Amino acid sequence: MRTFTAYIEWDPESKLYIGIVPGVTGAHTQGTSLDELHANLTEVLQLCLEENQYPDELLPHFVGLQQIELAA
Repeated sequence: MRTFTAYIEWDPESKLYIGIVPGVTGAHTQGTSLDELHANLTEVLQLCLEENQYPDELLPHFVGLQQIELAA
């Protein structure tokens, strides 16, 4: 079993959760709830990995997050 990290945002305009898996081409989707988003991300990630045939050494590895502060 492989584990992937998704980046999730809330879009107030569309009222949808948006998710992407960085480093996997095409692995992005949306959902009206976090549960729906998780199911959609799982499905799209499986499809992307099957289509692109990524070797294990080229799969993305989560490193961390950084917060950037800007003056107002």
